[in-house]
Amino acid sequence: MIGNRLKRAREALGLSLRELEAAIQGQVSAQAIGKYERDEMMPSSTILLALAKALRVSPEYLLSEREIELTGVDFRKAPHAGIKEERAVRASVLDQVERYLELEELLPGVEQPWAALEDEAFDIARVEDAEQAADALRRLWKLGIDPIPFMAELLEDKGVKVIALDLPENVSGSKAFVQRPDRQDVPVIVVNQGHNGERQRFTLAHELAHLVLRFSGLSDAEQEKAADRFAGAFLMARDMVLRLLGPHRTSISIGELAELKKLFKVSIASLAVRCAQLGIITKAVYGRLWAQIRDLGWNSQASGEPGMLMPEVPLRMERLCLRAVAEGAISEARAAELLRISVRELDRRLAGQPG
Repeated sequence: MIGNRLKRAREALGLSLRELEAAIQGQVSAQAIGKYERDEMMPSSTILLALAKALRVSPEYLLSEREIELTGVDFRKAPHAGIKEERAVRASVLDQVERYLELEELLPGVEQPWAALEDEAFDIARVEDAEQAADALRRLWKLGIDPIPFMAELLEDKGVKVIALDLPENVSGSKAFVQRPDRQDVPVIVVNQGHNGERQRFTLAHELAHLVLRFSGLSDAEQEKAADRFAGAFLMARDMVLRLLGPHRTSISIGELAELKKLFKVSIASLAVRCAQLGIITKAVYGRLWAQIRDLGWNSQASGEPGMLMPEVPLRMERLCLRAVAEGAISEARAAELLRISVRELDRRLAGQPG
């Protein structure tokens, strides 16, 4: 039956039943589509093709019996992000992860399993404990204290599916797990593809915290603060920051932070917060520094600070798709469908031509 998949594909595009009726030029009514979604009726082959085309999926997708569910969704958003937006994001995530998993099934041995972290260092009873948790994860993943060049690439190498979606401006990201029958759950982190690289990297690290930390006795607000502390510590390792800035400073210039930004790939505001967290500067010095950042407008989501980073683009799914085509495991037409691009665009990428 196609009910769940039909509803998911519709919600992924943010369409109401009546809007989908209009998209298929009234070939069937909204009431009939609702019955399809409740598995009370099955569409004819002609209607199935029309629905698939309007929803930008294949008929095979709607007919597939693969069962996956999204659980543990945790949106970082402003309070006015609506239920409709959340449903659209959930549906889009499931759609993309399902295509991702299909690719991995076509190429045995490429799946990167997620390893649950059992170390007690990830048990958080205070906001400050997140600092030690970030250090512990760096040690576990053998990252040393160097800055992390590509967060999305690192997470995908560790078994996390990173999905960049066109989200409302007020939604930064989300973490979730995709459940499969008789298979290991797949962790997912979603980021807003419209945000700059600085904000995306912090979102990725923040949502990583929600995947690995186990909170005990902390309120929701304290958990968010702990996740922010973890993100800062993971992106800017304590020992490296102290090595570059020294343990105690009476003053730090905006220019110095702008140079450090090139190394750590974080915002200038994040660097200032990190200096305060590590006690490199006093509260008074931090207050003066933050006033400068605020006056420049660099503490906002629309910051125009120098050296803005390009968005991080998850590339592993595309690489697997190109590999599957090269090894003959999949046709070009199917590869283009999985990547949601045209065959012409796929041919361009196969030829290594710049976009």
